[in-house]
Amino acid sequence: MSQLDLSSDQLLSTTRAVRKRLDFDRPVEDELIRECVAMAMQSPSGSNSMTMQFVVVTDPAKRAAIGEIYGKCFDIYRSMDGVYAGSLKRETVEGQAQQDRVTDSAEYLAAHMGEAPALVIACTQSGRLDGAPAMSAASSMGNVLPAMWSFMLAARARGLGTCWTTVGLMMEEQIADVVGIPFDSVQQAVLSPLAYTKGTDFTTAMRPDPDSIIHWNTWSS
Repeated sequence: MSQLDLSSDQLLSTTRAVRKRLDFDRPVEDELIRECVAMAMQSPSGSNSMTMQFVVVTDPAKRAAIGEIYGKCFDIYRSMDGVYAGSLKRETVEGQAQQDRVTDSAEYLAAHMGEAPALVIACTQSGRLDGAPAMSAASSMGNVLPAMWSFMLAARARGLGTCWTTVGLMMEEQIADVVGIPFDSVQQAVLSPLAYTKGTDFTTAMRPDPDSIIHWNTWSS
């Protein structure tokens, strides 16, 4: 399909976490998914070692099984005060309204994850990272996380929606069992639904001034 008419800045600033606007009734063509993976493979990879792998789940029974596991993980997440989106309070009315919208849409996805026409699991096959030194863990994840973001940007350009989630990692081994991921040697990093979006008119998110997170030359403000 033809790509959306977006500048590079528009693409970067409007690739949102899509939940309620995912079209669960429209299949996503395999060739489009291949195109997104091809773009993902152009992302940086340390030492030119491409350890990133993508498990694309379109089988209805397997999607439903993963959705059920994700829902159980979300139940745990919901009980984590200070971590769960709904437990976070913002200082302004506008900020709290945004936080409430995020919570509502996250709850929606938890109830419907298995209904997405495709689920994408981004992995690295450089071994388990449990207890790994910081350099090893960062290097391994650095081979898959940029790739997944490139996948999401490519999906947005093609009218597809994604949502970066890690809640399912609470039961990573159970998800691995559903699709045959070798748990002992392959680390999952991200689970995302993939679907056409209902409309393509996404806007930028409310964010603070860049200087609020920049530390010039030293951490001290």
